[in-house]
Amino acid sequence: MPHSEALLLPLSIIGLIAASMTAALVAGRRSMDWVGVALLGSITALGGGSTRDTLLGNYPLAWVQQPYLLAVTTAAALATIALAPVIHRFRNLFFLLDAIGLVVFTIQGCDIALKTNQHLAIVIVAGMISGCVGGVLRDVLCNDVPLLFRAELYASVSIVTGLIYVMGQRLDISPDLVTLVALGIGLTFRLLAIRFRWEMPKFVYDRE
Repeated sequence: MPHSEALLLPLSIIGLIAASMTAALVAGRRSMDWVGVALLGSITALGGGSTRDTLLGNYPLAWVQQPYLLAVTTAAALATIALAPVIHRFRNLFFLLDAIGLVVFTIQGCDIALKTNQHLAIVIVAGMISGCVGGVLRDVLCNDVPLLFRAELYASVSIVTGLIYVMGQRLDISPDLVTLVALGIGLTFRLLAIRFRWEMPKFVYDRE
């Protein structure tokens, strides 16, 4: 296994668990049954990567090739039900885990697109899809305006992370070093955006 992949694997599992658990909390606020909780958790955690692979023609999909990923996301979602009474105490931890998931999924998406010799723009978009689309699917299924379009910098963090990773690869820098630098900068950027509520300019049109 290449060094960068060995580094990303445990982080990606953390990201999957975090994405599934945060989705389960949203499902709980919508009073979904346990099946709904598990489905929403798995769709959120695996949806970005599945969408990316479908668009790139990269088959089989990760969770088809590695079914244990479904077990991980389902278990994380159902565990959230048991942890719900105390989970509010770990709010800041969830922000951190969610940020890790966004950045790690972005790097993974870029890496997969690079291996199929895609154009730079496609590589960056593939990374952004990996990092962001799961959350969009969650919000759409819950009839919410996606977080991607209404809160602190999210897609922008994914784009910056992807650009750093791709440029490092193009410069033939050590895969581990590139991964750590992209991870560190992307994570810092996202957490600062949450802390200081950095947002993109909004378009407001309220005329009839």
